[in-house]
Amino acid sequence: MKILVTGGLGFIGSHTAVELQNEGYEVVIVDNCSNSSPDVLKGIEAITGKQPIFENFDLREKEKVQDFFKRHHDIEGVIHFAASKAVGESVEKPLLYYENNISVLVYILQELQKKDKTSFIFSSSCTVYGQADELPITENAPVKVAESPYGNTKQIGEEIIRDTCKVQPNLNAIALRYFNPIGAHPSAEIGELPIGVPQNLVPFITQTAIGLREQLSVFGDDYPTEDGTCIRDYIHVVDLAKAHVVALQRLLKNNNVSNYEVFNVGTGTGSSVLEVIQSFEKVSDQKLNYKVVDRREGDITSAYANTDKANNELGWKAKSSLDEALSSAWKWEQKVRA
Repeated sequence: MKILVTGGLGFIGSHTAVELQNEGYEVVIVDNCSNSSPDVLKGIEAITGKQPIFENFDLREKEKVQDFFKRHHDIEGVIHFAASKAVGESVEKPLLYYENNISVLVYILQELQKKDKTSFIFSSSCTVYGQADELPITENAPVKVAESPYGNTKQIGEEIIRDTCKVQPNLNAIALRYFNPIGAHPSAEIGELPIGVPQNLVPFITQTAIGLREQLSVFGDDYPTEDGTCIRDYIHVVDLAKAHVVALQRLLKNNNVSNYEVFNVGTGTGSSVLEVIQSFEKVSDQKLNYKVVDRREGDITSAYANTDKANNELGWKAKSSLDEALSSAWKWEQKVRA
């Protein structure tokens, strides 16, 4: 069974490609390598013994999307990761985010609606909840006005899929609202490798520890939390990748309750920025050079998941601890810089 993974050379996409191949699926990756490298294919092959089919093009080019689906008419499922994802950058370049994250989704859905039956997994985000009224956050929590253009693209993306599913009973879709993916494959063959300055906490931590960055900035210590720093739900990327496979199988086996469903994917535990730093220092035996600076625009105080729905209905549960995730991220960083 052939599955398309858009953005499949990226951090989460590559780990999901591995889990799909481990389950026997034939994986086709489309990626324009704007924030990834073709070298990731070697890592996927080293882990699974098989290299996915790979096509390098920009999904914003509608004609190329149409041509791809003509050539790969036997694709039975799509896991859609391809998107720009940095909150800070989205505030500075909103039009780039709206073009990249919205138009690509529309082009793919236009092709999928031509099929007799298809399964679609959307890479969504807990940013759709904004600063939730209650913690932990359930799937029934209201979707708030987005704090950033990035968050808004995820909200709009979900709305586009939901509206399409209403009129396209042949399309079955699940939006996975991730919390904060971190870590790397235990083999250290693939991991998070942002191009340029990292926008996420953990790669900035590991790059600071290895000497690539002079200092880690902690954005604010005056939030209403126990230690004053923001709280997030950090999930090991392999756990997250497995959630995509489970969600896809739910659709392929017709186990879904409706043709559009939403699931939180997290651990259910919140960790502050300082707790992540302390955990990293413990597992790596490194002292981190960090400094508290002003708050960053678009950041919310606290977000962590209620995972009951994913645990009970999807039959999926996160297994790895924060220490294990950070240990794998450090192992990966050391290998990349060796």
